[in-house]
Amino acid sequence: MKFTPRNLTSLVIALVLIFGVLQFPAYGKDAKDKDKKAKPFVLEEATVDSIHAAFANGTLTCTALVKSYLARINAYDKKGPAINSIINVNNDALNLAAKMDKQYKDSKGKVSPLFCIPIILKDNYNTKDMPTTGGNVAMKDSVPPSDAFTVDKMRKAGAIILAKANLQEFARGGMSISSLGGQVLNPYDLTLTPGGSSGGTGAAIASNLAVLGAGSDTGQSIRSPASANSLVGVRPTRGLISRAGVMPNSFTQDEIGPITRTVKDAARLLDVMVGYDPKDPITAFGVGKTPKSYAAGLNANSLKGARIGVMTNLYGTEERHAEVNKVMEQVIKTMEAKGAKIIRFSLPEYDTLSPKVGTASWEARSAMDKYFAELGPNAPVKTFRQLVDSKTASPTVQKTLETEIAVEDGLNNQEYKDRTLNRDKLRLAVSSKMADLGLDAILYPLQKVLVAPISAADQMERNGTLSNGTGFPAVTFPGGFSTPTATAPLGVPIGAELLGRDYSEPLLLSLAYSYEQAAKVRKAPLSTPPLK
Repeated sequence: MKFTPRNLTSLVIALVLIFGVLQFPAYGKDAKDKDKKAKPFVLEEATVDSIHAAFANGTLTCTALVKSYLARINAYDKKGPAINSIINVNNDALNLAAKMDKQYKDSKGKVSPLFCIPIILKDNYNTKDMPTTGGNVAMKDSVPPSDAFTVDKMRKAGAIILAKANLQEFARGGMSISSLGGQVLNPYDLTLTPGGSSGGTGAAIASNLAVLGAGSDTGQSIRSPASANSLVGVRPTRGLISRAGVMPNSFTQDEIGPITRTVKDAARLLDVMVGYDPKDPITAFGVGKTPKSYAAGLNANSLKGARIGVMTNLYGTEERHAEVNKVMEQVIKTMEAKGAKIIRFSLPEYDTLSPKVGTASWEARSAMDKYFAELGPNAPVKTFRQLVDSKTASPTVQKTLETEIAVEDGLNNQEYKDRTLNRDKLRLAVSSKMADLGLDAILYPLQKVLVAPISAADQMERNGTLSNGTGFPAVTFPGGFSTPTATAPLGVPIGAELLGRDYSEPLLLSLAYSYEQAAKVRKAPLSTPPLK
């Protein structure tokens, strides 16, 4: 080949691009000097802080970051371990990243809170540029006319919506299986479920397919995947975060929130998600109840002097509970070593009331009709009745949907009214016990047993009702791992949960952060290792 100035220049540009991407190309003309001083960026277990630091020191660009996560999705979601956590990838992600690279240079490094942070959303969050399917084949082409309130806030904070995650279809259940996406696998043990219903988000974030995730929680659907995937999950106080634009189950029980690898990243995403939204009037109660920053308020010494109640009737006593109980006792010991006072107690009212506080079955028809009415005339499914009659849902979910649509005037049903009253009774019982014992928070395992196998009928023995039945906030965080086995070489993740009074998220997050910094429990799954 004869080299001319033109083809020689092309060759040089190609080599620069190739080696630049491999080395996470730097911003600015001084990048070469910065590279000599800065540590190489590590993608696996990356945080908002580590990514923004890499942008600042010139070892990373937004384009390189997004390419790296897309490569991991390509390698691990439908190939390799095939965890099957993703329903749709954002085809515009690389274009958005390129624009952000230019923006970064033009702004001389000034970034918004979630600048170029790839996020994976449970596929019941409305996105105006991607389908929002609920995991259902009839909804596979349903593109909403606008973003969910919180999605809009994420984008304005600089986030890139990288993908939409598989889930238990329409969030009806805890196994994370859908007619559109199939069964999600737990990356720590491919024979187990990843919890549910936000299991796709949980498996994806645990596997380092993005930085942050978001889910929804009617029963325990943020916290169950957090527990099963060694993650942090936040179910917020009722009224703290708008649910507008998120496919619903219930007016009363539904909440949405972060699913992340660290407490600080959960706090950072919470900072962005909170806020009043007139389309979800319940958020009026949250006005004036949020700190300037959840992330800035984290304190590694917050366990010192904290009074933590251990609610003993949320623990099992049989052999099948042994692995979880062992981990929880270690959590307690670590908290005590950090200066916490542990008070063990029982709340008999919970055992009596918890089976009688669920309201979703009476609210679902009205909630779903409202959602479909807002999708507009071009939606492939226009009514809840049309959806149910399509019979496209997986068998268990189809049965649930048929039960829900059969409820006539559920909001005026006497049993519904009785259950609403029971919720107030449970709130009072929990609040009174915390006051009597002078507790800052209540500690318990999110699930009394290990997460269910994919062959099981449903998740069993979960404790999410203490939060969903009262509206009080809860933070789930990595507690530890079960004994390793052939299918779970690290063991199966076990999540601990802290519950507090209304709007106590700053305290709960800080307590979880204090434990996280002391225990350093989280480990990335071996099934999705770093790519060469």
